[in-house]
Amino acid sequence: MQKWIVPSNPNIYDVVASFEKNGFIDWRQNKNKFEVGDIVYLYISRTDKKVMFKAIVEKVDIPSSEVSEDKEFWTNEEEYNKEIQTNYFRIRLLEQTDREELSYEFLKDNGLKGAIQSPRRLDDNLASYIEKYFKLESSTYPDSDIPENFYEGAVKTVTVNKYERNPIARKKCIEYHGCECSVCGLSFEKMYGKLGKDFIHVHHIVPLNTIGEEYEVDYKTDLIPVCPNCHAMLHRKVEGQYYSVDELKSIVKKS
Repeated sequence: MQKWIVPSNPNIYDVVASFEKNGFIDWRQNKNKFEVGDIVYLYISRTDKKVMFKAIVEKVDIPSSEVSEDKEFWTNEEEYNKEIQTNYFRIRLLEQTDREELSYEFLKDNGLKGAIQSPRRLDDNLASYIEKYFKLESSTYPDSDIPENFYEGAVKTVTVNKYERNPIARKKCIEYHGCECSVCGLSFEKMYGKLGKDFIHVHHIVPLNTIGEEYEVDYKTDLIPVCPNCHAMLHRKVEGQYYSVDELKSIVKKS
């Protein structure tokens, strides 16, 4: 089994939307020697500039006549209309993460050589470094952290039971609502400048452990951005009950 890092330009193809809808992507294989079972870490270039997705190679040597139709995800029509490649390979999403430690500068400090312009095999050291943060994502968040899945409610057993997390939902929530706290209005960027840019927590309005079943999250109505202080208060019970967002807003206004 090989481990690869593969660049994806969001100005050309919307990986987030494609994975969200299908759970897999048929990718141009070109001359790369991918094999079934290989692990692919997708590096999102141009915007995030970090590894954000872990996928497994499910099929190889797929003829163009059998690839899934994905024109809707191509944001660059010129690229889509290029001559169809002979073969594709299919990668199925395993995990997602959004960690600063997987950004380009950190990858360089841990063995990455040169810009990520085409698929390349990873050496053991860099592969272990990347994998470490996917393992952290899936096993070190406490139960009180915010569950962020589109399809939510499936409990994983790690060191404690926790609900699966999905940075895709978090990312879309922030893109839609912005980075100001929905309760107190705090903007970390306004307060701390560059240091606070894009920093915010995401709160699930209806706690998943009260639902107890799998359902599809609407990031526009089910998730809201909140600062850490308000987030902590929303997860603190008073006489066995949580405060609602509106109730907490009223408290903040009176203070």
